Amino acid sequence: MSDNPSVVLKKVNEIITEDRPVPEITDDRYVKVAIKKTGICGSDIHYYTHGKIGSFVLERPMVLGHESSGIVAEVGKLVTRVKVGDRVAIEPGVPSRYSDEYKTGKYNLCPCMAFAATPPYDGTLARYYLAPEDFLVKLPDNVSLEEGALVEPLSVAVHASKLAAVKFNSKVAVFGAGPVGLLTAGCVRALGATQVLVLDIFESKLELAKKIGATHTLNSRKVKDLGSKVKEILGELPDTVIECSGAEVAIRSGIDILKSGGHFVQVGMGKDNINFPIGKVIEKELNVKGNFRYCWGDYQDAVDLIASGKINVKCIVSHRYKFKDAKAAYDNIVENGDVVKTIIDGPEDNEFEYSQKRTSRL
Repeated sequence: MSDNPSVVLKKVNEIITEDRPVPEITDDRYVKVAIKKTGICGSDIHYYTHGKIGSFVLERPMVLGHESSGIVAEVGKLVTRVKVGDRVAIEPGVPSRYSDEYKTGKYNLCPCMAFAATPPYDGTLARYYLAPEDFLVKLPDNVSLEEGALVEPLSVAVHASKLAAVKFNSKVAVFGAGPVGLLTAGCVRALGATQVLVLDIFESKLELAKKIGATHTLNSRKVKDLGSKVKEILGELPDTVIECSGAEVAIRSGIDILKSGGHFVQVGMGKDNINFPIGKVIEKELNVKGNFRYCWGDYQDAVDLIASGKINVKCIVSHRYKFKDAKAAYDNIVENGDVVKTIIDGPEDNEFEYSQKRTSRL
């Protein structure tokens, strides 16, 4: 059965829209979701422009997208958690149910993870997508489908905040005001941090940081002695640094300005190998952790943060596109540095016929 328009990355620098078979439920615990909103992630762009991220290499055409929400269209016979018509956010990574990582509660580290739009697995940017019922989170009535698509990047921020042990009266510095950095600023503030400093080199993004929860912002490009300036702003050095840019200079600076005994969490992905100040980590007895996606409870916590009004995720959406214009959405990110977060609508009922005629031009 066809009529499942999908946005497909055929190879580096080539995106098309094509009809794929409608996925059929073969596992009684699975759910078919009609996709309504999808955010574009930096990883999508990296596959588009480079064809790989680390050991994950694009070897065949792949459906893009993993930041999605939608409406339940069909459920398997044994599904009890959701019903047809429910609006849901889709957690896009499903681990092996037999791995040690899954059994110990760290399923995000499962080596057999099947993650949407990560080779060799297709993503969510289609009319329909299948997911197990326990990797769907129902959206409350006051949470929109667009906000539901933003649950995925917010969950990264939630996970990072937990790893950083953020608590009431924490003083947090967040490096990088991209989508995850902005959401991290909002998240740590919601969890009790009383001072949140966001550092970036783009003034427009720093203005957004103020709207989402930052108490202070700093254009690090304009500062010579960063440690002294941060201490001047916060009154003392931060006890927590969450690095969301992946830039080597930001990583080194984050370690440099961190208070002794503090927590450093690396979220941003940059070069595989960098010049890292291990001496300061030892001298200051820092707690240094990596952050990989999200794990049990993070998705639900993200939904709860949005529903309670503790974080306004909508303010980071800078661009919106129809499904038929998906390639233009990707190209806009590649060509313009002012894009924060782009949302693509799900395909409309009559849209694929029009989109198919445009495929050669897409």
